[in-house]
Amino acid sequence: MRIARVLALAGLVGLAFPHTSAAAANKEHLQLMAEIRMLQEQQQQLQAMVGTLTDAVKTVATKLDEQSAATRKAMADQTLTLNGLGDNVRVVREKVDDSNVRIANVSQEIDALRQAVVASQAAAAPTMTAPGGGAPGAQQPNVPPPSPAGGQPPTPPINPLPLGVSPQRAYDASFDDYSAGRYELAITGFQNYISNFPRSPSAALAQFYIGQSYFSQSKWPDAAREFQKVISDYAQSPQVPDAYYKLGQTYERLNQIDLAKRAYETVVKNYPGSTSILAQQALERLNRK
Repeated sequence: MRIARVLALAGLVGLAFPHTSAAAANKEHLQLMAEIRMLQEQQQQLQAMVGTLTDAVKTVATKLDEQSAATRKAMADQTLTLNGLGDNVRVVREKVDDSNVRIANVSQEIDALRQAVVASQAAAAPTMTAPGGGAPGAQQPNVPPPSPAGGQPPTPPINPLPLGVSPQRAYDASFDDYSAGRYELAITGFQNYISNFPRSPSAALAQFYIGQSYFSQSKWPDAAREFQKVISDYAQSPQVPDAYYKLGQTYERLNQIDLAKRAYETVVKNYPGSTSILAQQALERLNRK
């Protein structure tokens, strides 16, 4: 652009001074050529600088891309590691929970065996020979077995299970009766289970199925009473939300709508989850009436 202006200026100068001497014109021409050469050199230098800057920008962009890729890979690796740790923690927690349940069941089995032994000793006491003599089988005073030092003898359950019956086996037998619709047998079995294994992890579930058995027989007052026991006796168990929901259904059958709404509202407010969704639907249905 600048070269073109210089050439144009030279042309204007020739037109404006047609009578200038040839020497002066030649001198002016040489100066213009020198300036053109300088401008060409400057243009080449600028092009070289532009090329250098372009290469530098490309290099910086490449390094930034490499650093971004490395950062993304590091974050992905950290995320994968954290997910793996979370899975390991969950597995460990499940194993600990399973171990706790097994320990509780073993403890219940030991208690059952101890109670069975105590019951057997109590049953055999009248036929045993009294201290100091006496023929076997003779009538002896009914002397209770000696109590542990500093305490009373353990009270056996009302309906002790046969010797060697584990808590899981007793629970499964009662649940089989419930699943088959033998609700009276299921109620008796679950009651005996709770009596023999009151600290079992499945005691709350057994109590819930007692209420369910009454509910399935349309014995609404009995069902409401048993569902209330789940709430009052096992307040920290996972069965409490279901007990509240079934209690609401039972109150509906009893036409106690206000109590039913209160039970459903308790589930919605305090126990978010799948049961809460069912309770919310039931509550909306009652409110539309």
